[in-house]
Amino acid sequence: MIRPPEPSGFTPERSADPLILDFLEWLAPGPRPYAEVMDAWRTSCPRLTIWEDAMDQKLIERRRETGTQLVALTAVGGRMLVTRGR
Repeated sequence: MIRPPEPSGFTPERSADPLILDFLEWLAPGPRPYAEVMDAWRTSCPRLTIWEDAMDQKLIERRRETGTQLVALTAVGGRMLVTRGR
């Protein structure tokens, strides 16, 4: 049986990726500078698209505060952590 995507923008099959959950959990304490996030989570391996998948699923967002580019969880990303027991 094929289920339609959840209204929040992620599908259970894609969103259950443990690395995405690890990434969201890492961001959960609060926004982090973009450079720090890229240093920790960017990869050249096309099979590990954690950053891109999280952005595509609207689990994280980039924003500027006091002249600094930050990365933070969205409400969708926060709900995902809660529903996955993290």
